[in-house]
Amino acid sequence: MNSASKNACLATCLWTIGLFSSGISSATPTEELNGVGNLMDFLDEPFPDVGTYEDFHTIDWLREKSRDTDRHRKITSKSKESIWEFIKSLLDAWSGWLVMLLIGLLSGTLAGVIDLAVDWMTDLKEGVCLSALWYSHEQCCWTSNETTFADRDKCPQWQKWAELMTGYTEGAGVYLLNYFLYVLWALFFSFLAVSLVRVFAPYACGSGIPEIKTILSGFIIRGYLGKWTLLIKTVTLVLAVSSGLSLGKEGPLVHVACCCGNLFCSLFSKYSKNEGKRREVRTSVSYYFPLKTLWRSFFAALVAAFTLRSINPFGNNRLVLFYVEYHTPWYMAELVPFILLGVFGGLWGTLFIRCNIAWCRRRKTTRLGKYPVLEVIAVTGITAVLAFPNPYTRRSTSELISELFNDCGALESSQLCDYINNPNMTRPVDDIPDRPAGPGVYSALWQLTLALVFKIVITIFTFGMKIPSGLFIPSMAVGAIAGRIVGIAVEQMAYHHHDWIIFKNWCRPGADCVTPGLYAMVGAAACLGGVTRMTVSLVVIMFELTGGLEYIVPLMAAAVTSKWVADAFGKEGIYEAHIQLNGYPYLDQDEFTHRTLATDVMRPRRNEPPLAVLTQDSTTVEDVETLIKDTDYNGFPVVVSHESERLIGFVQRRDLILNIKNARQKQDGVVSNSVVYFTEDAPQIPASNPQPLKLRRILNLSPFTVTDHTPMETVVDIFRKLGLRQCLVTRSGRLLGIITKKDVLRHMAQMMNQDPESIMFN
Repeated sequence: MNSASKNACLATCLWTIGLFSSGISSATPTEELNGVGNLMDFLDEPFPDVGTYEDFHTIDWLREKSRDTDRHRKITSKSKESIWEFIKSLLDAWSGWLVMLLIGLLSGTLAGVIDLAVDWMTDLKEGVCLSALWYSHEQCCWTSNETTFADRDKCPQWQKWAELMTGYTEGAGVYLLNYFLYVLWALFFSFLAVSLVRVFAPYACGSGIPEIKTILSGFIIRGYLGKWTLLIKTVTLVLAVSSGLSLGKEGPLVHVACCCGNLFCSLFSKYSKNEGKRREVRTSVSYYFPLKTLWRSFFAALVAAFTLRSINPFGNNRLVLFYVEYHTPWYMAELVPFILLGVFGGLWGTLFIRCNIAWCRRRKTTRLGKYPVLEVIAVTGITAVLAFPNPYTRRSTSELISELFNDCGALESSQLCDYINNPNMTRPVDDIPDRPAGPGVYSALWQLTLALVFKIVITIFTFGMKIPSGLFIPSMAVGAIAGRIVGIAVEQMAYHHHDWIIFKNWCRPGADCVTPGLYAMVGAAACLGGVTRMTVSLVVIMFELTGGLEYIVPLMAAAVTSKWVADAFGKEGIYEAHIQLNGYPYLDQDEFTHRTLATDVMRPRRNEPPLAVLTQDSTTVEDVETLIKDTDYNGFPVVVSHESERLIGFVQRRDLILNIKNARQKQDGVVSNSVVYFTEDAPQIPASNPQPLKLRRILNLSPFTVTDHTPMETVVDIFRKLGLRQCLVTRSGRLLGIITKKDVLRHMAQMMNQDPESIMFN
């Protein structure tokens, strides 16, 4: 599967495991969990919106799982009553497969269209195809009958803008006019992209992966996966990549695919009314990974790949973006430069993360963040002005990586393949020996060195702007450039010094010993790993991108070395760093090793007001409304009485608000003095008192509890694996306090000497 097809169905395929580095911290619980209980009392049917969540809050996985179990029991029970109910149960069971089919079709189609549009608009900055305006440069010359092999990139049908306007193909004026129009097109594309994002869909900016990881862990961000976001993200992604900025489309395609999943989930009540089931569709990554989700993910990936293959955006009948075919095996001695590339990747990843986070923090805390359009225009202008003179930065980043990965055969015309050939060579085309570098190679090395410095610097300021921006391709480009330079250096050393001990045993004179393209591929994997902290999944990604299955050891060596070096300076990858910067409630997979207890983290702490609670049968409607007005808690524990503080259950704030509002409007006799009770039977009250309000149906009768002496290591593990929103702290059944997800995250930040106030959401 190529880059586009992978990312098109990332929300539903196993490859997402690598992209999300260390997985999703808060995942759906298993069916075998005991003590979840029936969260709703269905003797009283709940009205719409009960059980839903406020924006920027975390869902309750246990609650969602229990609701889905109850729904499934109802359907199973009714299916035995009639043929129609049985058919409805079958439709419900197959709705998941239908959703996956639709996701695969739409994701694959969007990926193919985006690829084709990016190729066309990228070439539009330099010229136009006269025979068909919608053809890219490559497609235009494919259809030409006047193209020669030596000049296969030149054809009469394709004309650069200066040639079209002036009729001349060479000269200083022609160069400057092409230069000016290149910059002008880049500015126009980027301005249009940032304007569309700012006006119609602010959530369409950025990579989307930090937010997607947080959403999949249970966080609610209304509108982030909406229809407008899908439309604007798709359009502006094409514009942003075509502008020539140092960004890629792979990361944003994850966001696009999740938007597709959310769109089709809204068509089926099974998913639209259950946040947990929605996340089962959006991703296949969690500790809880049912077999049916695996099969459905595979099915969605298959459909997306088939759809993309039908579109054939690359015109080569392959589903691989950077297909490589090397004819020389690698040797054990080459592990040394491979590992050195891994070290470079780790150092680059550390440098990029620290500098990019510092710049993004400055953007958030200074006036710079108030002018997103001006920032995008400025960065685009600088990028275009500096990129045009260098042929390796002028072209699209995907084309650059493809050329760097390529092996130099006898038919290659690239500067990187300008070697001095032996006129007496009679070997087959696929078995060309190492040769001395010609002037074109040395010229290319200088240009690549300048391109490397340019890419390293400009990517730091580009990632995180208010336009769609992925990081996979820019990171791979940095590594591929460094790898190709190292590969050429090793190749020339092996040619000129084959008698050295390091080359003597495996590189004979006249043999094809070193493949510089392989070094570019290894370098790309190393830099991508240094930025994202991926290892095993990174190697799989490189297989899918290149088809180079036999180079598993070099890729693994570089990926592991890159992660070790980067982890020495900090455990966070770029996406985790942006999650922390934005204050999202996301629990990563790092072990918590500090020796603290639940009583050290729970609230209320010393010198704090007592915990806000409700009693089971002695609180009035006015008391509840006052408590809701005076606090901003997401929910309240319910106890027997204020004196005993024996825990009964837990009730959500939103459910209280909706039920009281509904009761005041539709239930006669409910006034401010009405008693609210959560018991099965109404309390004994005088006949003169107003009618009581029963709210047992919204009471969670089995909230998750821990004792005050539970180690925080255990509490963190519980929150991470069960996806808890909060847990109550008790001692012998008596309520002592509460621990929320925000409390856990702030405690972890404090233990790591970080600012606990940076965690803004629960």
